[in-house]
Amino acid sequence: MQKRTSLNSSSGHRLQWDDVRYFLELARLGSLSAAARTLGVEHSTVARRIESLEQSLGIRVFDRLARGWSLTREGEILTAQAQRLDDEAQAFSRAALGAASLRGTVRLSAPPVFGSHFLVPKLAAVRSQWQNIDLQVIGESRDANLFRSEADLAIRLLRPTAPGLTARRLGELGYGAYAAHGYTSRPAGEWEFLGYDDRLRHVPQQRWIEQVAGDRPFVLRSNDLAALAQAARAGLGIAALPHFLAAGDATLALLSTAECPAPRPLWLVMHPDVKRSPRVRRVADVLIALVGDMKNLLLDGTC
Repeated sequence: MQKRTSLNSSSGHRLQWDDVRYFLELARLGSLSAAARTLGVEHSTVARRIESLEQSLGIRVFDRLARGWSLTREGEILTAQAQRLDDEAQAFSRAALGAASLRGTVRLSAPPVFGSHFLVPKLAAVRSQWQNIDLQVIGESRDANLFRSEADLAIRLLRPTAPGLTARRLGELGYGAYAAHGYTSRPAGEWEFLGYDDRLRHVPQQRWIEQVAGDRPFVLRSNDLAALAQAARAGLGIAALPHFLAAGDATLALLSTAECPAPRPLWLVMHPDVKRSPRVRRVADVLIALVGDMKNLLLDGTC
């Protein structure tokens, strides 16, 4: 069983450092269930760890309310100090990674479909270049928090604005309007469209496909790009899809009547502390070379 780091508190109980992490997540989110999802545990575990922290400190840090858990005045005072402790712990972890060898784990955060349909197959072809590295590809739409070591590297479609991160432009991601073969043989006034839901209507390719659609209806919306691609393959309508996903698909055709939108840049992002890690640097170099070699596939579907 893993032993948790602790020290004596003024109440005589052992203060567990991990409890501070649980305290911070619950303070940030205000909900047991939300904090539990973020931490990857049951909500009862979060409640138990908070109770342990309160016993160690001899004070109550949260009020248990029907609508959520709210910080007490004492809890608010402790939040800033707890954040500093967590920042130092994350810095220590990154420094340890920087001193590591080529053996070990590297966690890469990437947009889900880009990770599953482009990165993973291409990485398999260059496996010899990252031997002895346990690569974890995490498909997620949100931005992983690199300051908290949620990932070592991240591929993003927007350049990060947070100070302290380093970003390198990998390449560009091209999009087009795709539909099942034969779909556009029907009158243009009868075309129907597929798009992102309201949470993603701000992304450039969605704004573009809405301009293409004009007054014509969207018959399906989703936050899942793979679902939109499947709907287009099934003949349900026209979707804005990245070329790497659609251009080589025999069931799909690119609409020649719609001028493709401006490509979106791809950024490779990391925290400067992990840049010194040989294995993180090796994976970063593999990604840079891989995307560079496949730039035509990403931009217009040719290779």
